[in-house]
Amino acid sequence: MSQMKQNSFRTGPDANGHFGLFGGRYVAETLMPLILSLEKAYDAAKKDPSFQAELDDFLEHYVGRPSPLYFAERLTKFFGGPKIYFKRDELNHTGAHKINNCMGQILLARRMGKTRIIAETGAGQHGVATATVAARFGLPCVVYMGEEDIKRQSPNVFRMKLLGAEVVPVTSGSRTLKDAMNEAMRDWVANVETTFYIIGTVAGPHPYPAMVPFLDDPEVALYGVEAAGHGISTGQHAASLAGGRPGVLHGNRTYLLQDRDGQILEAHSISAGLDYPGIGPEHAWLHDMKRVNYVSATDKEALDAFQLCAKQEGIIPALEPAHALAYTQKLAKTLTPDKIVLMNMCGRGDKDIFAVAEHLGTKL
Repeated sequence: MSQMKQNSFRTGPDANGHFGLFGGRYVAETLMPLILSLEKAYDAAKKDPSFQAELDDFLEHYVGRPSPLYFAERLTKFFGGPKIYFKRDELNHTGAHKINNCMGQILLARRMGKTRIIAETGAGQHGVATATVAARFGLPCVVYMGEEDIKRQSPNVFRMKLLGAEVVPVTSGSRTLKDAMNEAMRDWVANVETTFYIIGTVAGPHPYPAMVPFLDDPEVALYGVEAAGHGISTGQHAASLAGGRPGVLHGNRTYLLQDRDGQILEAHSISAGLDYPGIGPEHAWLHDMKRVNYVSATDKEALDAFQLCAKQEGIIPALEPAHALAYTQKLAKTLTPDKIVLMNMCGRGDKDIFAVAEHLGTKL
């Protein structure tokens, strides 16, 4: 989400994958050769015009990019203040932004000669996107998903299976995204020669956070909205910048929800895609540099925004961007009509309708 503003900024990461103090490679020795070969292949692919041309062709003709900008006229009037625009990433094939990096990563996997794809997923959107590209290129796919997320995201579980992926329930820990990523990392270590791990978030060891980039534009003020769950003060949230401190998880150093002994705390969010006790290392860096304004929205605020968007614009958002929309409403009250707010509508809400109905007490 962005608001027009002048600002200067130097991008990262450095050659070793560090965003200031964050990022890096914290992996088992068995994975380090693969990580280094992945970085080499990624750097070569970025410089190869034929790779870029193939990726651009798939993004245009298969994914449906570029995503249009949509003027949310009724919400603009409802909020008052600035003009509200949506970047319509939910119109992409599979219904979210996830397929953007999945397409690039599977082309990289083929370039490296990998014959098996694995992934982790929380809300299921990344799992669906990974299963989609794996089906398109005829590669077997295994998706790890927490047992709790399988229950609340059943439509996406069926979509993954329909696409030919094996969905492996994870029963450890909180049975959500963190635990799914743990299992995927274990699989990767055990099958390092044949397997490409398509990571779906700005986590993991370098070069993964760079491969799922947070693009900067010095002419805008940036806002990131964390999941406040039941409220930051309750401790039942997934806002690692607001309620966490630096530590290491899943191969990189970043802000994490943890206790005094460094043990990872369980995160909570109504959104399965935000239910993770950490944040991407680039976000951690941008937070410390004060380049991005990190704020939060509660479960209730996201639910209200979810319903408001559907009724005002005829667009059912995923619960993830519903958090951003909830804060957009607050921000709009502070801005004048000559300003513009652009919000990334990063996913559609098909996957969330049953979960939202349950929270609202609606019988289907």
